[in-house]
Amino acid sequence: MTDAIALLIPPREKDLGGFTVKRILPFAKHRMVGPWIFFDHMGPAVFEPGKGTNVRPHPHINLATVTYLFEGHIHHRDSLGSDQVITPGAINLMVAGRGIVHSEREPLEGIDTTRQLHGLQLWHALPEADEEIEAAFFHYDAEEIPSVTVEGVPVRVMMGTAYGVTSPVKTYAETLYLEARLSAGQALVLPDHVAERGLYVVSGRATVNGTPVEASHMVILNSGATVSVTTDTEAQLALIGGEPFTERHIYWNFVSSRKERIEQAKADWREGRFPKVPGDEIEFIPLPVE
Repeated sequence: MTDAIALLIPPREKDLGGFTVKRILPFAKHRMVGPWIFFDHMGPAVFEPGKGTNVRPHPHINLATVTYLFEGHIHHRDSLGSDQVITPGAINLMVAGRGIVHSEREPLEGIDTTRQLHGLQLWHALPEADEEIEAAFFHYDAEEIPSVTVEGVPVRVMMGTAYGVTSPVKTYAETLYLEARLSAGQALVLPDHVAERGLYVVSGRATVNGTPVEASHMVILNSGATVSVTTDTEAQLALIGGEPFTERHIYWNFVSSRKERIEQAKADWREGRFPKVPGDEIEFIPLPVE
């Protein structure tokens, strides 16, 4: 498209039963950005009293999920026994490895009030050598995520290293995930030390090296390009990236470098061989009918 932008990815709306997400990755013409293979923008959604997030137990393999909220709360439970309510600014990192099951529910506290939910959920593939590691869960409070001010722009370094700051969030390959909030008239030069980068406009609008980008769109940036983002409104941005990965296969909630591994996971879920989620053992999401 330009010397800085390789591709513009528009959002595709997906109904998750009760609220809508804007799905960016995987995209037919560009399935991954570094290790990142899945990118959903949740909300903003408003839930009436008694309603809310209600994602029944479901499995994952060979990937890690990253949940980050701007507003609202989600109650995470998994087959390791993890039981964690995620709040705005915090990060839940769930490493599926050889296999994990989890649910995402509305916390009971406050269920009788009107609530909002707004956030991002991302998956990144694991390096081939780490695909079958033991499953793990990590929670990082908002106060643990480092912030830095760059030319007056507040930036949070959620994963990886940028602007001289390194996040404590565990990574398995070169990985980058930033959030920036620009006021009207501000500019931000993006890090260029990772080979692959995708810039997503969460809200507002941005101009990327002279090209306008509307909210809910991602631009894939050319490797090594110097990229400056400017705004004439308040804008919230997310930058993801990292080292290139070999091809990954994806089916439903399963990601792997090997097709046969996905077939095995499908059979294991169908036959009930995955572990249960303590405290959420009854319901589950069936394997999609092919």
